[in-house]
Amino acid sequence: MPFELKHVFASLPQMERGVAKVIGGDPKGNNFLYTNGKCVVIRNIENPAIADIYTEHAHQVTVAKYAPSGFYIASGDVSGKIRIWDTTQKEHMLKYEYTPISGKVKDIAWTEDSKRIAVVGDGREKFGAVFLWDSGSSVGEVSGHAKLINSVDIRQKRPYRLATASDDTCGSFFEGPPFKFKFTLRDHSQFVNCIRFSPDGSRLVTAGADGQIFVYDGTTGERVSSLGGEKAHKGGIYALSWSPDSSQLISASGDKTVKLWDVGAGTAVTTFNMGSDVSDQQLGCLWQKDHLLSISLSGYINYLDKNNPDRPIRTIKGHTKSIQCLTVHKGDGRSYIYSGSHDGHINYWDAETGENDSFSGKGHSNQVSKMQVDEANDLVTCSMDDTLRYTNLSKKEYSASDVVKMDSQPKSVSVSGGFTLAVCIGQLVLLKDKKKVFTLDNLGYEAEVGVIHPGGTTAAVGGNDGKVHLYSIQGNTLKDEGKTLENKGSITDMAYSSDGAYLAVIDDKKVATAYSVADGYSVKNEFYGHHAKPVSLAWSPDNEHFATGGMDMMVYIWTVGDADTRIKLPDAHRLHHVSSLAWIDAHTLVTTSHDATVKQWTIKY
Repeated sequence: MPFELKHVFASLPQMERGVAKVIGGDPKGNNFLYTNGKCVVIRNIENPAIADIYTEHAHQVTVAKYAPSGFYIASGDVSGKIRIWDTTQKEHMLKYEYTPISGKVKDIAWTEDSKRIAVVGDGREKFGAVFLWDSGSSVGEVSGHAKLINSVDIRQKRPYRLATASDDTCGSFFEGPPFKFKFTLRDHSQFVNCIRFSPDGSRLVTAGADGQIFVYDGTTGERVSSLGGEKAHKGGIYALSWSPDSSQLISASGDKTVKLWDVGAGTAVTTFNMGSDVSDQQLGCLWQKDHLLSISLSGYINYLDKNNPDRPIRTIKGHTKSIQCLTVHKGDGRSYIYSGSHDGHINYWDAETGENDSFSGKGHSNQVSKMQVDEANDLVTCSMDDTLRYTNLSKKEYSASDVVKMDSQPKSVSVSGGFTLAVCIGQLVLLKDKKKVFTLDNLGYEAEVGVIHPGGTTAAVGGNDGKVHLYSIQGNTLKDEGKTLENKGSITDMAYSSDGAYLAVIDDKKVATAYSVADGYSVKNEFYGHHAKPVSLAWSPDNEHFATGGMDMMVYIWTVGDADTRIKLPDAHRLHHVSSLAWIDAHTLVTTSHDATVKQWTIKY
């Protein structure tokens, strides 16, 4: 193969305020599971930079759970579909597919022999089902609720018991198989968000929006106690996870804390304070071996420290929303990847280790559209919030003073020779020393993207008129040279090679064109291959190859001197558009996408 996948820096869990997030644990203790968009993300719990992504659901996936055998994962989506797939092979072959309910799947549970599955959520005629994994035939009825079911669990010892928790403020207790409704648990006064049997089967716990946790006998379903006296938390509780030895559990709450409970004593041993911001609300948790994980509304994954409850051992950051733009920059001898997303979030990654963080302070409030690093070591970004920002890469914090307000929304930004060129709706803006020095209005065409030649004396601007317009930079002004390059369609992206020899352009008619700069911008080659609009283009540092990616989910690597020599990366981000490309070195390409994931590929010519 001329290419191979080198690293996957995964998206964070997709979160929603007031909605619990179920995190799946691996029975062998190595991985954990969560969902974002149409993706199921499998991450190594010791080294979360190691990740695998399953993208086969046609709709948004809501929950995924390992079978107790560890060989299969069942994942459910908003349409009610369940896919059961192999975990042992990279291909993740589909074993079975069912649609047990007609609405959003909220939770999944397996019996300990990995032969039966319970699925609950929303639906038109029923809110849950329990069936044989290999035939889909029913092994009981999940009844007894008037509203959608949030949570389900099955006792991992015989005699089997099944329990559910619902928005109707009740829990239900079932015996089986075949599972039959026995009675209702009526202790909560608001939505019941989570229900979990202890690993040894002796206890069953429920957590609710009323801030209470109740403990029941795992075999009979009789109420035993409640945790924390009157209330376990000051806010609603979204998730519970038992310790492997069944003596303790953790609870995650909207009061921005996680608590560690001694279940026998009914008291909190430790309270983990996770912050004071709304985004610090805790919506999910997982206790696996010695790891205690919680999930914040921000999507951040916190590894909790029992010995230091106010400071997690580590916090995994990243993107929860689609990534729009990307750039790569070397600093202190290491390569860093910078990515900007649909919600204004910017993240930086160590290209080798995947260690990552975001800048501190207040940044963009809307989509980050383009980014580049300038000679002064500033990350220059433009956003739909109508600003350009200059963020110092050594300080790693947003500066309130280095923000330039634009008259209209900037779509593209390019830096070279001390200048920044911003292409905004209806105008071109030239900046120097973080200040506007020149504005050009009434262009006579709608400009889409602009790039400054590495020599700093020419700017090329691509329009939706299918032309590249060339301007010279004279003093601090842009002068229209009256020269245009005709392309097949509206320009979507373009870039100069780093040596300034070539300008490569892509358009919405799916054509890539390379122009020879020294030869008066004569056409060097045209490149055909994309079957939907390409949106991103990046030159390799070798100045001989460039990559394009776009709406057809394809990435092509073209050879400038030979239009027939190309490398094709199909399905770079399965079911998702490729949004941006950048090179770390001549053989390492970075791709980002609407799946909020950053991938690195080794390219072999």
